[in-house]
Amino acid sequence: MTKGDEEMLKVGLIGIGFIGRAHLDQYLRLEQENYPIRVTAICDTDPKKFEGEFTEGNIGVGNADYDFSKYNLYTDLNDMLASEAFDYIDIALPTFLHDSVAIQVLEKGFNVLCEKPMALDSKRCEEMLAASRKSGKYLMIGQCLRFWPAYEYLKECVDRNTWGAVRSARFYRASSAPIWSNQNWLLDETRSGGALVDFHVHDADMIRWLFGNPDAVTAIGRNVFPGSGYDILSAQYRYPDRKVVSAEADWSLPPSLGFEMSFRVGFDEAAVVFAGGMVTVYPKDGPSLTPELSPDTGFYREIVYLADCLRNGVKPSVSLGDDVAESIRLVEAEKSSADAGGRWIEFK
Repeated sequence: MTKGDEEMLKVGLIGIGFIGRAHLDQYLRLEQENYPIRVTAICDTDPKKFEGEFTEGNIGVGNADYDFSKYNLYTDLNDMLASEAFDYIDIALPTFLHDSVAIQVLEKGFNVLCEKPMALDSKRCEEMLAASRKSGKYLMIGQCLRFWPAYEYLKECVDRNTWGAVRSARFYRASSAPIWSNQNWLLDETRSGGALVDFHVHDADMIRWLFGNPDAVTAIGRNVFPGSGYDILSAQYRYPDRKVVSAEADWSLPPSLGFEMSFRVGFDEAAVVFAGGMVTVYPKDGPSLTPELSPDTGFYREIVYLADCLRNGVKPSVSLGDDVAESIRLVEAEKSSADAGGRWIEFK
């Protein structure tokens, strides 16, 4: 161990479903790397999960064999909050629980890393932000694309004007239906917000992170699974400089097709494309090139980022709740547009 126990960050993990295990994988890796952070307690209402009874998700994470004997285990959150001390708590629960649990944790005086989406709607986001302000504790949201190397590279290209101004940008996200969720909550719009809030929010947030808030948005959508909201969505965003920006999401595809996330961004001097897990740059003049990027995932990098901030006494500046709440407001505007048949909705 490279640091003394007194410097070890202590983390509580709430939820050991698919995403909770994806997060736990990162903490276990950091432990192997002798980074001074440890999960010391885990809470989940289903004790069978502590016996290794899991359901796999739609990407290849959270499938290791876990030794839960090394953690203090709880099935009641109140008990965990009353019994443990943490530097922060990682909330990896279904979306409809994010606001109430985050508020409860903040009121107990703990910093929070909450899995995306921040909450089902902007009103709940505001309540979470109010609790963060009152407690003086950080509320960071796990919008992992902000930490994904391919998207970090794109952000750098935009901010540094590496290839000139952006002319166009298209983001795409697709998978089969998430029928693996507990009690099928992901296909219940009242609990997940549907593909719009749970799935497409990745790209809506990325568009805001790259380009700022659009002036207006238009969207069309289609429901496939009863009660799930919009399962397919296509949105366009209007900016003052007239760059053409769009995002599409579809979680109704055949399972054999697999999961896909990609982008294609046209600059004045090049196109930057992310497809098949690889970024390729196509300059206007000369051969294509492949930038050397970190192989780490956004799950890993967001945790390291927050941990580094806490260890160094620095306030996190990426993916804080007050910024990410705007992304929830944006997808709400997209829903209003889709509900109205694609009418342009001003976004202010």
